[in-house]
Amino acid sequence: MLFQNLRDEIDATLARDPAARSRLEVVLCYPGFQALLYYRVAHWLWQRRWRLAGRFVSHLGRITTGIEIHPGAVIGKRLFIDHGMGVVIGETAEIGDDCTLYQDVTLGGTSLERGQKRHPTLGNDVIVSSGAQVLGPFRVGNGARIGAQAVVLKEVPDGATMVGIPAHPVGRGTRQPTEAIFEPYAITGEIPDPIARALTGLLDEVTALRARVNELETERTPTGTAAEAPALEQRRRRVARANP
Repeated sequence: MLFQNLRDEIDATLARDPAARSRLEVVLCYPGFQALLYYRVAHWLWQRRWRLAGRFVSHLGRITTGIEIHPGAVIGKRLFIDHGMGVVIGETAEIGDDCTLYQDVTLGGTSLERGQKRHPTLGNDVIVSSGAQVLGPFRVGNGARIGAQAVVLKEVPDGATMVGIPAHPVGRGTRQPTEAIFEPYAITGEIPDPIARALTGLLDEVTALRARVNELETERTPTGTAAEAPALEQRRRRVARANP
C-alpha cells in the first residue's frame, strides 16, 4: 500500500508539473516528493506510538527538504507539494486526495489546547497557492482555491476562490467540486484587479457628475434668463420702496 501511494504521488507530480520529465527525476530532485517519503515513515511510527522516533524522522525531512510535516498529520493520496520550501503542516491538519500546496504555505493552528483539533482540514482537489496561511480548525471545501498570500481564518465553501487578508471569496459563485481541473498557483481567471475596480468606480462617478452638469446647463439657457429678468426687476423695486 505504501509503495502504491508513492507511485501515485510520482504520477501526480508528472501530471501537474510540465518541468518533470521522468519518474527518476521526481524521486531524486523533487523535495515535495522526498518530504512525503519522510512523512510516510514518520506517520507510521507515530501511529504505533513511537512518538519521539516519528518526530525525529520528521525533523530529518525538514532539514533535508525545507518542508515541515508533523507526523501526526493525516494526508490523503496524490498530494503534490510544488517547490515546497517553507511549507508547514501542523499536527492535527488533514489533507484530502489530489491536493496541491505551493511554497511557504502554512496549515497552522490558533489554539494551544492539547489533544484538540487545532489545524485545518482540506477537502479533495484543493489548491493552496504560495505564501497562503490557513489557520484554525475549520474545513476548506472540495475544489477550493486559495490565492497567493491569502490569510484564511474561517470555513471555505466547496469550489470557492479565496483571496486577501483576511481572505474572502471572489468570482461569480463557485465551481462544481466534481470538476477536477488543475489550475497552477490557483489562478482561475476570476480574481478581480482591485486597482482596475477602483478606477472603474471613479470613471462611473465622473460620468454621472458630467451628465448632471449638462442637465443644469441646459436648464439655465439664455431664454430662461431673459424671461426671469422682469420678475427680478420688480422684486428689486419693491425692496427699494420698502427701504427708502
